[in-house]
Amino acid sequence: MSKQKRAYGTWPSSLSPHQMAGTLRLNDVQWDNVSDTLVWLEGRGDRGVLVMQAEDEAARDLTSDLSVRARVGYGGGDFTVAHGHVYFAGPDGRLFRQALSGGGAQPITPAFGHAAAPRVSADGQWLVYVHTYEGRDGLALVDTRGSRWPVKLAYGTDFVMQPAWHPQGTHAAYIAWDHPLMPWDGTELRLIQIVADDQGTPQSGAVETLAGDEHTAIFQPEFSPDGRHLAYVSDASGWGQLYLYDLQDRATRQITRAEAEHAEPAWVQGVRVYTWAHDGQSIFFLRNERGLISLWRYHLGSDNAIRISQIDGYTSLSQVAASAQSDRIALIGSASQIPARILTYTLEPMPLPEALAPNPDTPSVRVLVKESPGGVRIIRRSSSEQVLPGQLSVAQAMTWTGHDGETVHGLYSPPTSDQYQSVGLPPLIVQIHGGPTSQVTAGYNGRAQFFTSRGFAVLEVNYRGSTGYGRDYMLKLRSSWGLYDVEDAASGAAHLVEQGLADRARLVIMGGSAGGFTVYQSLIDKPGFYKAGICLYGVANQFGLAMETHKFEERYSDSLLGPLPEAADLYRARSPFFHADKIVDPIAIYQGEIDQVVPRNQSDDMVASLRARGVPHVYEVYEGEGHGWRKPETIETFYTSVLRFLQQYVVFA
Repeated sequence: MSKQKRAYGTWPSSLSPHQMAGTLRLNDVQWDNVSDTLVWLEGRGDRGVLVMQAEDEAARDLTSDLSVRARVGYGGGDFTVAHGHVYFAGPDGRLFRQALSGGGAQPITPAFGHAAAPRVSADGQWLVYVHTYEGRDGLALVDTRGSRWPVKLAYGTDFVMQPAWHPQGTHAAYIAWDHPLMPWDGTELRLIQIVADDQGTPQSGAVETLAGDEHTAIFQPEFSPDGRHLAYVSDASGWGQLYLYDLQDRATRQITRAEAEHAEPAWVQGVRVYTWAHDGQSIFFLRNERGLISLWRYHLGSDNAIRISQIDGYTSLSQVAASAQSDRIALIGSASQIPARILTYTLEPMPLPEALAPNPDTPSVRVLVKESPGGVRIIRRSSSEQVLPGQLSVAQAMTWTGHDGETVHGLYSPPTSDQYQSVGLPPLIVQIHGGPTSQVTAGYNGRAQFFTSRGFAVLEVNYRGSTGYGRDYMLKLRSSWGLYDVEDAASGAAHLVEQGLADRARLVIMGGSAGGFTVYQSLIDKPGFYKAGICLYGVANQFGLAMETHKFEERYSDSLLGPLPEAADLYRARSPFFHADKIVDPIAIYQGEIDQVVPRNQSDDMVASLRARGVPHVYEVYEGEGHGWRKPETIETFYTSVLRFLQQYVVFA
């Protein structure tokens, strides 16, 4: 069947603004340790809903009245499940307990501050969690029925995350760090002794730092099921690698060595990049290579790792969790043409020849078991998946040479349709991720598909300063925010133009938050290079950001620009607000009314300059929205507005 000819940017698409608004957010998935019930968190509009599925039963909602969402920093660590109960953060900041068998939720902590990242002790009696109140963060502890007042467990640092219990309840491990560091700059892995007082309530004992410092980032400590080892990720080698600390011998060994990332920047609580198998003999872990994420299994006895090929159809994976009862894992997976799904994978080891079978007299000596085709099961889909693969673009990892000769990374998605074709070259949307310390991976990207299915090309720029390409690459942005991100975006666009993949006269730059800052800065530094810009809640005033943003990021600019007041001149030079008069290209600006990260006044000030000078622009403020959109009506309005803006100022200009 021949394709119809239509201009790039005007192709009809099945991904309507309304459909974009109806997609679920799949945030986390975990197993109950006694019933093997699977519990996951869905974002439905502005509500978080916990859903459970017992073996061979239909899924059902657990939380119908309370919206589940932790609010420590950017969130995350919303719930945990153990001993037949789920524990979650409610809308008022308290932790709640609810039985999987039925019944309502009961609060177990007082209503002050906010809680996140709850973890239940092996005996089911105690809950450790991250708590923040009036600018003070730390680890607190409460009994799982909430019959006692919570006690402080670990305080004294500016931030903590990722608490984990020792199986015997004698210790807990966690990550800690202080301003002005961010968790990807430098953190410490701490081991705290747990002792009981006269009433039997656990209290903090001696605290020991096992790894990490201000130049090394440590991530996700987890004890082995037998309590012998403590696993964690460290970037001491220049890449995030998995390590095992032997609690008995007090020895450390590195168990991954590929030039790949095995962690991710800790923007939120509760991130899991590996999980212990229930028998403690292996670890399932995620490996990120150039934005493509795969699942691997490390066998302790053989000191070897193999890739689980049955999951290879999914190129972005997260929140891996192992069953405590069986050889099953659960995780969230997606690919360019597959919207996010909750998956389970059942491991089925191939029978070993008798000569290669483990010797019962030397059980510590094991051989590498070849993985056979285990069962991959789809538990939940984030969308109806009505759009056929032929209408969806496949992201391609690519590199190009930056303005100074160094290598830059990104993902390129060509315009794709099985029904339409165009003559000439497509317009290009250069998409800038937030952070700026973050990375776009090769999973399903609804925003990119919205554009590529209409005839736009999309370049996701993982500019220098992004994670996923080693620590040295990430550190490139230190004191250089507003330089490498701007230059790498422009050189990436120029590279695609040179390759005959984009129309030089129709380049668009788009980004949110820190990516929105890059949009502003690019239009200021390179007027006329882009046909238009699209900015979502972008940073416009670096002084205002340092003074008004939330605690998590209030010292972030110390590394990106420098400490105040010494770096005041640089803050002014990299504040688009002071140079807004240089913006002459059309721009669309979108802002959440109650954004506490980048307050509305930053967008208001930029728009005032545009309006006074008659620069073509669109400005929309969304009521009840913060740093990103959650309400379906907002999402639909946003995509409708962006498409109208592009057609007016790019497609038909």
